[in-house]
Parts: sequence; structure tokens; C-alpha cells
Amino acid sequence: MVMKYEEMYGNWINEHLQQRAKTSERWRRLKEGHGHAESDFAKKIWLEAVEDFSYLHPEYEVCDYRDRSRFLDFAYIRPPYRICIEIDGYSWHNRNISRRQFSDDLFRQNDLIMDGWIMIRFSYDDVKDNPRLCQQYVQQLLGKLYGSNKSDPIMGHILPVQREILRFISRQTGNQICSPMQIATSLSLHPSTVRRNMKQLVSVGLLEGASATQAAYIRRYRLTVRGARLQLH
Repeated sequence: MVMKYEEMYGNWINEHLQQRAKTSERWRRLKEGHGHAESDFAKKIWLEAVEDFSYLHPEYEVCDYRDRSRFLDFAYIRPPYRICIEIDGYSWHNRNISRRQFSDDLFRQNDLIMDGWIMIRFSYDDVKDNPRLCQQYVQQLLGKLYGSNKSDPIMGHILPVQREILRFISRQTGNQICSPMQIATSLSLHPSTVRRNMKQLVSVGLLEGASATQAAYIRRYRLTVRGARLQLH
């Protein structure tokens, strides 16, 4: 599992690097500034809790109240919410910044809240020493914001990205048949992420193949009777 998470993390970072110009500050910060605290949170907290990087953006750029570029450690952007996640080291807050920088950091946080962001902060000590506590908080937060389906126990265990895939298919008119590429384009997800999660949804009986009988050759999917009965909206 450790090697799997290392590979998923590496692929995720590379995808975001490829989306940024090599001359940009965003590229440099992700290449050079995504340190141990951030990488540990991504692999040991986020992946353990959510098992997927969908909707999570590292070193996300925003404009502050003075119209300057600022960078969030992580941004989870999944409508209707935007969540800022910051990983703070104790020494950074107490020894390495001036009073002016400290005040500026507080105004930065206030400005994000004013702009509709949900602010979440973890200490690096908790990321290292209390990972299960952090994982549970992430799970509880996403569950509270995006809900769960009480009428079907399986819905309490599927991932947020899988819920979005089911919701997208359920909203299609006609025969409600979709291809992984269609979903990837519409939800701004990587095709391999969509295919992997759709296969998992097939395994729990919420999706079925609509174009072939063998799972390895499925090109299009549709909701099963059970999947169609879910309250996804």
C-alpha cells in the first residue's frame, strides 16, 4: 500500500506540473516548495482517508485582498464548496516570521473566509504523530458537506469521486449510458481515475457494462437497477 500511495502521489504531482508553465511561480513552488509536511499529509492523511486525489489541488494560487498572488498548501474544489487546507509547522509560526508577516497571514485567512472558502488547518505534529485523528477529521468533514445515503449502506463507503460519477450518469437523458472519457471530460478528471473508479462501482453492483459482456472490454457503462434507485441529488 505504501508503494501504491507513493506512485499515486508522484503521478498526481506530475499531472499538476504538466498543467503549469515551467516559467511560472506556480510550477516552481510545486517543484521545489512542496515539502515533507505537504507530501506527508497527501500520502499519510488524504490518501488514507479518501483514497483518491480527485478535486484536490496542490500549491493552489489565489489573489488576496491586495490583489497579490498567494498559494494555498491544498485546495479541495468540488462544488458547491471550496476548502483550503494548510499544514503548519510550530517553528514557522513562532520563530521564522515577523509580527507584520503574522498579521498578514491572519488577514490572508480572513480574506479567504470572506470569499467563501472553508479554512482547515493541521499542525505538522498531528500529521506525523496523530495521523488517524487527521484522517477521521477529513472523512467527517467531507461526509458532513457532501452527505451520505442512509437508505443504502454501500453509499457510506464509496468515495466522493464515485458519488460524482454516479450522479453524472443519473442526470443523463435517454438510456443513461456513458463512457469513461465522456465523464472525465465533463468532471475534469483524469481518464484513468474515472476508469478505475467505474470498475469499482461495477464490483459493488452500482454500475454495469453497456457495451460488452467481459469487464476488461467494457467501453460504456450504465446504472444498475440498484444504482438507479439511489438518492444521489
